Amino acid sequence: MVHPIAEAKENSLFGSLTAEEFYARHSVSHGSEFITNSRGMKLFTQWWTPLPPAEPIGIVAMVHGYTGESSWFIQLTAILFAESGFAVCALDHQGHGHSDGLIAHIPDINLVVDDCISFFDSFRARHRPGLPAFLYAESLGGAISLYITLRQKGKWDGLVLNGAMCGISDKFKPPWPLEHLLFIAAALIPTWRVVPTRGTIPDVSFKVEWKRKLALASPKRTVARPRAATANELLRVCRELQGRFEEVEVPFIIVHGEGDVVCDPECVKELYSRASSTDKTMRIYPGMWHQLLGEPEESVEKVFGEVVDWLRSRAERAAADGGRRD
Repeated sequence: MVHPIAEAKENSLFGSLTAEEFYARHSVSHGSEFITNSRGMKLFTQWWTPLPPAEPIGIVAMVHGYTGESSWFIQLTAILFAESGFAVCALDHQGHGHSDGLIAHIPDINLVVDDCISFFDSFRARHRPGLPAFLYAESLGGAISLYITLRQKGKWDGLVLNGAMCGISDKFKPPWPLEHLLFIAAALIPTWRVVPTRGTIPDVSFKVEWKRKLALASPKRTVARPRAATANELLRVCRELQGRFEEVEVPFIIVHGEGDVVCDPECVKELYSRASSTDKTMRIYPGMWHQLLGEPEESVEKVFGEVVDWLRSRAERAAADGGRRD
């Protein structure tokens, strides 16, 4: 099955089609709504499901990364998964996409984890009990999804980690000594965009030029410097997760570019080595960058073909087990 990114253009997510025409072309229905979280913030949520009479074979909850959103590149992957038989959902984190909040500001990852769990639980409740359920996560979303599985042990049938943030590459971190002084800036001026990085995320993530242009065409994307408290929190999250890798028990597959200079591939290798999961798979792709969807088409088909095959096989296995979750 060809990934829908093949139909996009550098200035249009859906090529020459409207969103409705694009969904119909892929035999997918789409819905969206705003929900209000426990902090009174409005969060944008959406979902994609196979058109009737097809019945979902599982659920995939998608977690986007820093500066990401559920309506852009990750939506095309959501459509791929829905086309492949899954009921798919996603939300925009606070400060991202159409959700409330200061742009790209996450001073406390735990609040974002709370939002994800609340929405994902409500989405799963709309579907048949025992339907196999998976998390799909990109970049910072990888850290968020690991926290979700650590809180909800036994509740998920699998996790897909795409370019996961288990550690930020030294090639992208702020230069010394700023990295070690961030906690001061975070305490005094938490929202100040003070943190320089070594290159912008799109420039070092998307290998194919027209896909980089499409990333920048999103009206909701920011390329500004990270805020002090956000950068400090991302570094803290990496340190904390690295101390908890042995606690990871969920079945997972890692797909990661060996040439990723944003999220360190050595850290996902360590996760793979130390995790307690009995079902774990790792694919490190030589020469590929941080955003695997930003690679040439033959590479995209290879990566996402493996991801879809993994999801389908684990959905079949979970269904055969008769739904082991509480």
